[in-house]
Amino acid sequence: MMFNSIDVGKAAMKLAITTREEEKDMLIHLDGMGIKGAAVDIGGNISQSIPKILERSLVASKRGGLIADEYAQEGAVIGACRDALAQVMMKASNLNVGGKIGIARSEHDICICIFLSIGLLHLDEVVVGMGHRGLEK
Repeated sequence: MMFNSIDVGKAAMKLAITTREEEKDMLIHLDGMGIKGAAVDIGGNISQSIPKILERSLVASKRGGLIADEYAQEGAVIGACRDALAQVMMKASNLNVGGKIGIARSEHDICICIFLSIGLLHLDEVVVGMGHRGLEK
């Protein structure tokens, strides 16, 4: 079955908003549809954690079988993750966050969604960022 980039983006977002328990069922569901997925938790000071977030998205993509150990595919993951980070940084810069990265791939599309809770004293703010890249099979 062929999916477009919107379908893959929705899958990445669904993974990013799941709990760890829900994530396993979601991965099985997506796999049955023909979409590969992976997810990883993140947290800490967002500005200081950028290299770690990029690394975690790359490792999760490889472990989940979404990408090969190949320069262009690794670059696509890093680029999509940086796009998603740019969207959340406007709200979260230099603040503590906790959340999750959802990654989904179907054929030529890979999407990364970052879903975060931002700790502001006793107020919690929520932010979502999405990045997309096209890949060769």
